Amino acid sequence: MAGCKGGHMICMYWWVLIIVIMLCSLIVGSQCAAFNDLFYPNWAADHVMSHGDLLQLKLDHTSGAGFASKSTYIFGKVNVQMKLVPGDSAGTVTAFYMSSQGDQHDEFDYEFLGNTSGEPYVVQTNVYSNGVGNREQRIYLWFDPTANFHSYSFLWNRHQAVFFVDDVPIRVFWNNEKVGVPYPETQPMGVYSSIWNADDWATQGGRIKTDWNHAPFISTYTNFNIDACKYNPGSSCTSWWDQPTYASLNAKQSMQLKWVHDKYMIYDYCTDSVRFPTPPPECALLT
Repeated sequence: MAGCKGGHMICMYWWVLIIVIMLCSLIVGSQCAAFNDLFYPNWAADHVMSHGDLLQLKLDHTSGAGFASKSTYIFGKVNVQMKLVPGDSAGTVTAFYMSSQGDQHDEFDYEFLGNTSGEPYVVQTNVYSNGVGNREQRIYLWFDPTANFHSYSFLWNRHQAVFFVDDVPIRVFWNNEKVGVPYPETQPMGVYSSIWNADDWATQGGRIKTDWNHAPFISTYTNFNIDACKYNPGSSCTSWWDQPTYASLNAKQSMQLKWVHDKYMIYDYCTDSVRFPTPPPECALLT
């Protein structure tokens, strides 16, 4: 760079490159990566389409599609920007989730339930710990998730697992092992996404079926970020998410979470007395 030999345009190129690298470091923390650096197609590779910085998953009458991370992680933050299936997406589900393996697996789920044109998308979240799920919550989003890209994230540490949409917390699963609720903290999890046909339940309880005349159904992704401890047996790591400030939501985040739940939540397993005449123990702590 000394003297920036080679002309003004080369100087400008190098300065732009340096600025981009610095921004990646500031925004992402540990990884500012392309799809192929972090993930691989794990279902129907011919339905996983790459277009420059964009990745698309396609669902048609022959197959859905999916991808998985090349590594597994234990604690950290995972983020992706998504643009969901536009138009009549009834019967389809696009999922973004973290999961370990086996019958006693841990899992954090976003499931975006397709809709008929003009109706809001439903986002269903779920948490599995030691193979036990049935912790569904459903919300509407406060924007059209098909019009532009929006960020969907998991922040996971020893104290809490937080689901974020555009940095707004929509769900928290706290570590309540003290009351006998298993908490995901020992099993490394991979990062996954997929799209598939689920018209037996996804839209209005299965009353609205997938209209294959509108296929293919396409979800689009960009800006894959993983700032997390890559699992290595016998070793451990700590980072910013272990700091006390991330052991709970701050005051602003707590207000945001209440706003989401008050205005946009349409189902919460904690208040479903038909399914759970006795509230699950983690729910009883909220009353």
